Amino acid sequence: MTTTTAATRTTTPHTPRTPTRIVLPQVARGFVMGAADIVPGVSGGTIALVLGIYRQLIAALHTASSAARALLTGQPREALAHLRAVPWLWLGSLGAGILTVIAVLSGPMEAALRAYPEQLAGLFVGLIAAAVVLCWRQLTGTTPAKLALAAASAVATFVLLGLAPSGTGGSEGAPWWVFFGAGAIAICAMILPGISGSFLLVLMGMYAPVIGAVAHRDVGTLAVFALGCATGLALASSALHWLLNRFHDAVLAAMIGLMVGSIRILWPWPYGLDSTEIALPSPDAALVPTLLGIGGFALVLTLDAAARRLRGATAGSEA
Repeated sequence: MTTTTAATRTTTPHTPRTPTRIVLPQVARGFVMGAADIVPGVSGGTIALVLGIYRQLIAALHTASSAARALLTGQPREALAHLRAVPWLWLGSLGAGILTVIAVLSGPMEAALRAYPEQLAGLFVGLIAAAVVLCWRQLTGTTPAKLALAAASAVATFVLLGLAPSGTGGSEGAPWWVFFGAGAIAICAMILPGISGSFLLVLMGMYAPVIGAVAHRDVGTLAVFALGCATGLALASSALHWLLNRFHDAVLAAMIGLMVGSIRILWPWPYGLDSTEIALPSPDAALVPTLLGIGGFALVLTLDAAARRLRGATAGSEA
């Protein structure tokens, strides 16, 4: 038995992955995730799921956040052990790809928000509608309780969004602590496939301010936002993990309601994301935003269908 094992080890030696074989694919995956993260309605977590790295990403982030918590609670040895367990090359390469794409696309996105507010809002509605469909498919079953929770979440979101108008103004209008809080909340979307961090920024009226800060290379504001992201990830990752493991469908039902209720701020007319009012457009004004919305909806569902076929083919080849 020992001889057989030794022979097996000799004939199939383990070849460790070189840094290049780790970095290049991860940067490419980061490009795709970064492009998704900058668009409300397309979740970076969903893209990670499609690319087959979601579980590894969440595990790496959970390990890093455990190190931060251990350090804050006065356990340096435990923090060091967690830090050593983090796949820094894998995680850093992915982050570099994400940040590069966000930096490149933020300028055009900011300009488009100002020049075509209703058209972009129409596109976002289609993307969010597709995200609702994808989240709904993740439910293990439909029950009256889940429908009631989704409906209550939708109504609450719709009402709350009407209490404070959103805006797409520059970052100079918001104090530093607002950017900190926005980062802490938006980063949690990484753990929830189907809902995007950009979408949460839209709900908070912080999407354009954050995009503007990136486009103008406002280092101070971005540092505060990044610190908020790190804090939110350290504090909320374990809680979200616990909720998803024990109340998966309830969490998704609430998220579905959140996205449905967000129609109050995403509705293109009037003024795109700059208004929580809902008005009926003229036929001419409705054409382009509606077509963009339909196109965005179809694109997301087409990509999801292709990804599911790819995962099915991969699973079949491995069986």
